[in-house]
Order: sequence, then C-alpha cells, then structure tokens
Amino acid sequence: MNSFYTNKELAAIGFKSVGENVYISKKSSIYSPEKMTIGNDVRIDDFCILSGKITIKNFVHIAAYSALYGGSDGIEIEDFANISSRVSIYSITDDYSGETMTNPMIPHDFKKVCSKQVYIGKHVIIGSTSVVLPGCIIKEGGSFGAFSFISKSTCAWSIYAGIPVKKLRDRKKDLLILEKKFKSKLGILEES
Repeated sequence: MNSFYTNKELAAIGFKSVGENVYISKKSSIYSPEKMTIGNDVRIDDFCILSGKITIKNFVHIAAYSALYGGSDGIEIEDFANISSRVSIYSITDDYSGETMTNPMIPHDFKKVCSKQVYIGKHVIIGSTSVVLPGCIIKEGGSFGAFSFISKSTCAWSIYAGIPVKKLRDRKKDLLILEKKFKSKLGILEES
C-alpha cells in the first residue's frame, strides 16, 4: 500500500493547482485545498497539517509533523526550501496580551487576530521544532537551527539559531553552483 496520494487522488482533493511529481502523505491533514498551490517535485510527509492560503513552489520538502497555518494572508515557500519535522508556521495568530479573548470558538468581535503573510525564500532550511510567526520574511538562503523562534524578518544567506533567533554567521553559497548543475542535468532553463 502506497502511503502517498496518487495523481488521481491529488486531483480529487481540489487544490487550486498541483504540479507533477508531488508526494503528499495520506496521513496529512489538508484544510481549504482550493486556496493551495503546489508546484512540481514537492513532498509532504506524515502527520503534516496544511490550512488556508498556501503556495509551495518547486523542489520543496515538508517533513513529518509540521504545520502550516496560512489563514487568508498566506504562506509562500520558494524553490528548494526545506521545512524540517515539527516546524510550525503561522500567518495568523490570536492576541496573547489578555486584552481580547482567544481561540476559534470565540466570535471575531471578542478577539483581535494578527494576520500577515509569511514568505520563505529560495534555499531556506528551517530546523526541527522551529516556529515562524506572522509577517516574517525569511530571505533567500536563510538557515535556522533546531528550536529556532523566528518572530521577525531575516537577512539573506545567513545562519541563525536561538530563542529568539540571532544571526550566527553568513551562510556559504556553494549550493548555487550545485543548483545550476542540477537544473542543467534536468534540462531546466535558467530564469533571465
């Protein structure tokens, strides 16, 4: 028995669009698929939750037990990004100040919800058990150690870790040479 949906089953889920060579676990939970765009060569493992507006580009892996809460503003994940296991990405969250009530069972006029798009750039890798909050722009090549708490936007080609995250050093760009070789091998034309 295959643990991933077949192409026919993926089409029946009702995504806004879904590419080729997509592997989504049958053990994942998908809410509002009509708001989701899935590119080519994407893998989403067991027990992941995808909810709301989400755009996933090409050659992306989302590991087991991760949760993406896109809400109405959405989450956008660029090519070659890697979301490790147990990562939580929120584009929407309740107000924790105590000024309003919280949770989805409370009517909107009794609570204050923060909703902002989350952007995850090309070649970003987010380590296991990390959390990304609404409005974060994670620029190309960002690397985040396990248990990182990402509450603000980050610099490109940098290595971060911690609670909250702190930049440790610059990240090497050698992988861009490998990307060109990889694309050449697959016959993928470079963008101009």
